[in-house]
Formats: sequence, C-alpha cells, structure tokens
Amino acid sequence: MSLSISQESPPPITLKLDEKFRPCPVDEGEEVYPNGIFHFNISRLLAFLDDHPARFAIVLIALTEIANYDDSHLDEATVCSADLSRPILLAEISPGLFNVIDGNHRLAKARRDGMPTVPARRIHCPDHVQFLISVSAYQKYVEYWNSKIQAMQPVTPRKARRRGRAKR
Repeated sequence: MSLSISQESPPPITLKLDEKFRPCPVDEGEEVYPNGIFHFNISRLLAFLDDHPARFAIVLIALTEIANYDDSHLDEATVCSADLSRPILLAEISPGLFNVIDGNHRLAKARRDGMPTVPARRIHCPDHVQFLISVSAYQKYVEYWNSKIQAMQPVTPRKARRRGRAKR
C-alpha cells in the first residue's frame, strides 16, 4: 500500500539513465518495500538516512495530510505493537508527490490512537533511486520520473512558437 501526500520540493531534475546502474542488493533479513514495480531495499535506505541525519531531518506530519486508505489488510498484531516514536518514510515518487514506503502499520496505529501527527522523514529523488533492487525497476523509474517532468512542462502552441522565431 502506498499513501501519498504533496510537499514542496526542490525543482525536479531530469534523470539520466546510467548504463552502469547496479541494483541495491538484498541480504537475508532485509526489508523490501514494493511500490508498484519500484521495489526499494528499505533496510539499506533507512541506514543511509541514519548516516545523514542533517540531510534527512525528522519532522512532524499531520495525519490529515496523508491519504487514509483502508488498513484492514495490515497485520493487527503488528499495528498494535507499532512504535510510534519511529519516523515513517516518505519517498518522492513523482515530482512533489511523496508516498509512504515505510510505516504503514505506524500510521494505522496513530490514526486509531487519535494522534494528530507522526514523525516522518522525506527523501527526494534522486536520493532514493540507488535503493531500487532491480535494473528493470530502475529503468522504468527513470522513464516514469522523466515522463512526469515532461508533463509539467507548459505546452507552447505551434503558432506561438513560429511567431517567437520570426521575431528574433
């Protein structure tokens, strides 16, 4: 399950496909989060965030800012034992749009407990790209991200473009 919230971000950059990209390995016992076809090694991503606390500050996010999807499929024992002091992780999956990729059980518990906020960390693109666990997911992600940036570009009508050239 992914939950989305919008957040102001630095201007998005176009990603360049790196032919030398190496997927993030997954060792036994490491947590992987599938976000559609984009599977992330959460264990290594969290370790990276912990190693760079100044870049990835913990902030409080209002629960009202996070979409509330049905949590009935979550393991009830895990929800009940969730540690609400641990921050959830929000990854910028599309320019300015963040998905919860770690902490869905904590969110469910916080909602049930009536908490107004949860601690969270945000990771912007391209910082999380290195934690994709397959080359195909990486390639699809670059294509997906760049298509979102392209869609953000204003469309200039053909006549206006011609007029602009004629004035030069």
